[in-house]
Amino acid sequence: MKDKIFKIVLFSLFITILFLISAPIMKMLLSLSPELIKYITENKEILNSIFFTFKSSLFATLAGVIFGVPTAYILTRYNFPFKNIIESLIDIPVMFPHSAAGIALLSIYGSRFFLGKVFKTIGIEFVDSMYGVMLGMFFVSFTYLANSAKEGFKKVDEHYEYVSMNLGASKFYTFRKIVLPLAFSDIFTGIIMMWARGLSEFGAVVILAYHPMTAPVMIYEKFTSFGLKYSKPIAVVMIYFSLIIFAVLRYLQYRYKKKGN
Repeated sequence: MKDKIFKIVLFSLFITILFLISAPIMKMLLSLSPELIKYITENKEILNSIFFTFKSSLFATLAGVIFGVPTAYILTRYNFPFKNIIESLIDIPVMFPHSAAGIALLSIYGSRFFLGKVFKTIGIEFVDSMYGVMLGMFFVSFTYLANSAKEGFKKVDEHYEYVSMNLGASKFYTFRKIVLPLAFSDIFTGIIMMWARGLSEFGAVVILAYHPMTAPVMIYEKFTSFGLKYSKPIAVVMIYFSLIIFAVLRYLQYRYKKKGN
């Protein structure tokens, strides 16, 4: 009897959360109409903003891979002073109110501050530029990739590395041919999560780089200026694009796992 009650409670909670999550998504998906499609396709500003958002998040994620994979490997395989503090620092951006993250970035990378002046000498400005958008996305989403990669590297037995190097392989060859492939599924999960988080970022981006306008910023601007009628189409298209892209990415990840098994 207790098992039956437990199962009823379990599935009741499961069905409830599925409804709470899926209801608003399905409502938006089903609101797509020929009129809405025509409005979007005729509005170059909206299309440019959506493509700009995906492009910026992709570039931020590529930077995340370049910096995140080595960082995760170091934190997994090496011990050094203040390691726990460094791991906490990497996690902190997730806890920040993202408007506070934008203020923090602006106070360092703004054109009147030290790092902003340094980057300006090589032609990179962060305020109201694509670089600023990418920086905001990177700052708030890097944690997801780094932590996911860490979990992947933890699952790889260090014994494999010792055997490989004892057989004459270099550390780099061992990392590239053994460790990276074994941890790739978790790294790929981190890539998906980082890109998704970057796409949705608003607070840090709107403070550091209001222009060029990303889709989340445009949705907010249209809603505050003109209401739901003009902001909803952008949201609907973003949801459709996001679902298609991440469905493809998850499918590729599934195929990789299946191939690995």
